[in-house]
Amino acid sequence: MGAAALRAQFDSFLGGPLDWRARPLPQTVPSGVAGIELPRGGLVEIVGPPSSGRTSLLLAILAAAAARQEACALVDAEDAFDPASAQAAGVQLEGLLWVRCGHNAEHALKAADLLIQDGGFGLAILDLGDTPLPTARRISLTSWFRLRRAVEHTPAVLVTVARQSLAGGGASLVLECGRDGAAWSGAQPSRLLRGMRVRAVPGESPARHGFEEAREFFSAYEANP
Repeated sequence: MGAAALRAQFDSFLGGPLDWRARPLPQTVPSGVAGIELPRGGLVEIVGPPSSGRTSLLLAILAAAAARQEACALVDAEDAFDPASAQAAGVQLEGLLWVRCGHNAEHALKAADLLIQDGGFGLAILDLGDTPLPTARRISLTSWFRLRRAVEHTPAVLVTVARQSLAGGGASLVLECGRDGAAWSGAQPSRLLRGMRVRAVPGESPARHGFEEAREFFSAYEANP
């Protein structure tokens, strides 16, 4: 039987033509930063070197989830989370489950998997930002696709933080963070750092589902004098 005849039979059975290429757009939620939406049921990677703004973006995402009254979980591979800074950024700590993994990336991966499988969280975060890159790269693509499959039929957003993209085609969205300059006051040699501008732009991911291009954004953070 030819392909055209087979398709005609399917169309007849379904009562109308079937658009084989159509994919429903995922439901999205605000990230806390204008122009960037996060997909429910998706794996989002935040990548960038230290001092690139990735922690500030992460705290904005946590604060936005808290504003929606969603339960959040943070799997902290390297004990890098600072509750005081998070609370100052608007994160409601009473609605946050903080899992400390004692510098063990494998335990962090297993903890994130268990939290997603268990359900009940609107936002789950796996923070590998301070994990040495060779250690993070030892996490197999199979493990990342397992996480993606675990979250894809849930209302949760799974966010990972790392120095470089690790999930490959398993990511729904990759946000690349980087510094865009600093503001100084005073004259050499006693200049003071007054603030830093950071940016996050969407990178390419083979698994993106028709997202409109998120706008580049800039944020300024004032340092203490």
